[in-house]
Amino acid sequence: MRESSSCQDRSLEREGCVSVKMMKFWLLSLLLIQSWCSRCAEAEIFTSIGQMTDLIFTEKELVQSLKEYIRKEESRLVQIKSWASKLDDLTHTATADPEGYLSHPVNAYKLVKRLNTEWAELESLVLQDSADSFISNMSVQRQFFPDEEDEKGAAKALMRLQDTYKLDSESISKGRLPGVTFNALLSVDDCYDMGKTAYNDHDYYHTVLWMQQALKQLDEGEEAVVSKPDVLDYLSYSVYQMGDLHRAIQLTRRLLAVEPTHQRGGANLRYFERLLGKEMRESNTEQPPVTEAPIEFRTYERPVGYLPDRDIYEALCRGEGVKMTTERQKKLFCRYHNGNRNPRLLLAPMKEEDEWDSPRIVRYLDALSDTEIERIKEISKPQLARATVRDPKSGVLTVANYRVSKSTWLAAEDDPVVARVNQRIEDITGLTVETAELLQVANYGVGGQYEPHYDFSRRPFDSALKADGNRLATYLNYRDEPEAFKSLGTGNRVATFLNYMSDVEAGGATVFTDFGAVVRPRKASIRKTQKQFNGTAVFWYNLFRSGEGDYRTKHAACPVLVGSKWVSNKWLHERGQEFRRPCGLTEVD
Repeated sequence: MRESSSCQDRSLEREGCVSVKMMKFWLLSLLLIQSWCSRCAEAEIFTSIGQMTDLIFTEKELVQSLKEYIRKEESRLVQIKSWASKLDDLTHTATADPEGYLSHPVNAYKLVKRLNTEWAELESLVLQDSADSFISNMSVQRQFFPDEEDEKGAAKALMRLQDTYKLDSESISKGRLPGVTFNALLSVDDCYDMGKTAYNDHDYYHTVLWMQQALKQLDEGEEAVVSKPDVLDYLSYSVYQMGDLHRAIQLTRRLLAVEPTHQRGGANLRYFERLLGKEMRESNTEQPPVTEAPIEFRTYERPVGYLPDRDIYEALCRGEGVKMTTERQKKLFCRYHNGNRNPRLLLAPMKEEDEWDSPRIVRYLDALSDTEIERIKEISKPQLARATVRDPKSGVLTVANYRVSKSTWLAAEDDPVVARVNQRIEDITGLTVETAELLQVANYGVGGQYEPHYDFSRRPFDSALKADGNRLATYLNYRDEPEAFKSLGTGNRVATFLNYMSDVEAGGATVFTDFGAVVRPRKASIRKTQKQFNGTAVFWYNLFRSGEGDYRTKHAACPVLVGSKWVSNKWLHERGQEFRRPCGLTEVD
């Protein structure tokens, strides 16, 4: 009875251990789900390189936690292996002559003891869960993890860089990018996932580019989880969607040669061949020879997008089509600027360089000290959120796909540095900052950009109003966007002051699509004797003196190819500038 009771107790103990482990598992799972759900509301980590740097340290902490788990598991397995080795030798001897072995009373005692006590201890050792600490750490850190939307956004960002800078998939996959410090490669599975992201968005152009790259790397012998038939399945159908029926048939035949029983491949091949036969009969032509040439970056034409001046914008981002002529360069100068004898600039005038003559764009060197830049980044980073734009109809700030960055707004009361920067902007421009918007700080993430836009609110052009002299800017400029800036009560954005707070290794320029100007982000001012790491700033007027919008100032922030782009900007408004920037005699003064 005692033996039966003891067995029952151990059975209950095992069941209790299992129950406790299951309870822990479900509690930890619940924590993970809750963390994941709360994280879903934030998402968009990929839109800020500054915030993504925190993920590096999060991952480092998880690696340390994982290594500690492995150490404990290895220690436990060493003990279990030692038991197994010892008992293997023992049972080998005992089973050779069981009665002879047990005739020794000590062996009989030790057998009973082992089965009653020591095997129970081994059972407890096997049931030990070293993963609790690691899983607990995971549940805490998971709330900061990127989610599916982040992964999708980062993949689309790579495709955006590919399009803007005309990079083939292999250049990106092999990490051959300008200005890179750390090399990074994409595996077959990475390329396949890129292609699937595009495919799920019905973007067959990029699906073809990335599935072709995955296939190329598979053909070169790279190992992967994904199979060649899977890649060929997506590639052949996407090629068909791009209108290349002959190549779709060729790829589908290759798919069936690898996997003859592939049902969808077989059905697709029959469908493609019927379509081809119909085309040949209608055009009365013979089937052209099947090409074996691989699909390249320029094999298919990129579909037309929603952006009317996309080609101009992207060409300027690549440094093509810049309309800086020799005659224009002769009109550009550099000078010391004292803000119309502003007392704060008399002894330490600003160094001013002309970037463009008309409309006039100037750059100021040493506009921010390195200490000021780091302080602004420090107080901004915890507050960064997906950058928004003001809806022209409602006036409400909303997220837009054409602006990929994170930003925050800083008031003068937030920190003495912000107040000092605001005062410096007023001293340099001669415009009051009392009616300006707060200082906006932005950090651009993977492929971060802001497509062509105007900083001022605008309305449809009405030539009939020209005869009536200057227009009333506040009323008429809001005619098409009646709510834009209305809540501010400070009129339209008269000027933009943009601080560059980081150097960017490649990409990230500010381009003006109307007149073909490129202004590159530049934190450092280069001198003959030394390199000063102080921020530069550019300034331009968005409105003529009449209050009319200067439509030539349409501009864009090019995608950041390599690097992390930090900027801060101040939008100065009309109100309060009546005597600082009086109206001109004509509409376009």
